[in-house]
Amino acid sequence: MIAGRTVPTYRMAIEEIIGELSPYRRALSRRDREAFDALVLQARLHASASGSLARTNPFEAMLLSILVEQEKRIRSLEEQG
Repeated sequence: MIAGRTVPTYRMAIEEIIGELSPYRRALSRRDREAFDALVLQARLHASASGSLARTNPFEAMLLSILVEQEKRIRSLEEQG
C-alpha cells in the first residue's frame, strides 16, 4: 500500500484480488488461462467506472465489469447473425 493512503484504490484492490487468484489461474489449462486473462482484462478496462462506486466489494465490481463486456460481445454476435 502507498504510504499515507489508508484505503487502497480500486485498481490496487483488483490487482490484489488477481494476485490471490494466481493459484487458480496456474491450475487452469492453457486455453482456460487465456480465457481467464481475457476476463481479468475486461475487469481492468472498467476500473474507472468501478472505482466510482461507493465502498463496495471490489470483486463484485470486477464481476459486473466482466458481465458488461460479455453482454457487449453477445449483442455484437447477435447483430452479426
